[in-house]
Amino acid sequence: MRISTKGEYGIRALLELSQRYGEGYIQSADIASKRNIPENYLYQLLITMRKAGLIRSRRGPQGGHMLSRSPEKISINDAVLALEGSLAPTLCADDINTEECVFADCCAVREVWTLVAETTHRMLEETSFAKLAERERVKRAG
Repeated sequence: MRISTKGEYGIRALLELSQRYGEGYIQSADIASKRNIPENYLYQLLITMRKAGLIRSRRGPQGGHMLSRSPEKISINDAVLALEGSLAPTLCADDINTEECVFADCCAVREVWTLVAETTHRMLEETSFAKLAERERVKRAG
């Protein structure tokens, strides 16, 4: 499993919005500069995250972007699924694609990949952006 630049930058952007939750709409230029994300690339990611229901966006001078719900209710898993899709290490470990493998019912290796996928999913689901934002605050203060 490897998170692409798309996933990394998207998670950075969501973390910035989490840190500033409750401040209203945050302009993309501000997010880009604070999180070292190319602004043109960030714009594309923000569209993807808006379509996935993770953020809200508004145009105009008072516009920008904000989380669609509290950081406690958005997990890293939500972000990864929106930005990357499934993180299953193989196609057969993704429940959607089991019929594509003729060995799916008898493959011992599939069990390992499925366990990796389930464990990864669980860990990412248990990690909210509120937890990440708090960890970041502690690390910056320390």
